[in-house]
Amino acid sequence: MKGIEYDTSKTGFNVVLKDWQLKAMEAVWTSTNGANSRTVYAKVNQVLKGETISRASVINYLEDMRKMEVLSGEEVTGKGGHHWVYSPKLDEAGFKRFIIEKMLTCLMDSFPEETREAIKKLR
Repeated sequence: MKGIEYDTSKTGFNVVLKDWQLKAMEAVWTSTNGANSRTVYAKVNQVLKGETISRASVINYLEDMRKMEVLSGEEVTGKGGHHWVYSPKLDEAGFKRFIIEKMLTCLMDSFPEETREAIKKLR
């Protein structure tokens, strides 16, 4: 499972997500009965402009999000065997809090005094 990578040159969700990853999350957040990797893959590639992402990348990302408990997953049997159906465990606001908590925990573990001072300064 990958961690969350922070890119200070970006804004919004793009600080921690690539464009296609955000589209994948949006595909799951807007699904009414959950979404399998095939559906997410199709939606992501439909909205990407002149670029495509592999289904394996989508599957790996969805699995990372499930293991981090951002998404929930149910393994179901269907045509072609077993597959996962992903549903949001965290909504968009919950995912934002999750990112912030992960970042702050990492900073507190690495630089506790400096992180406390920086938080105080922001208030």
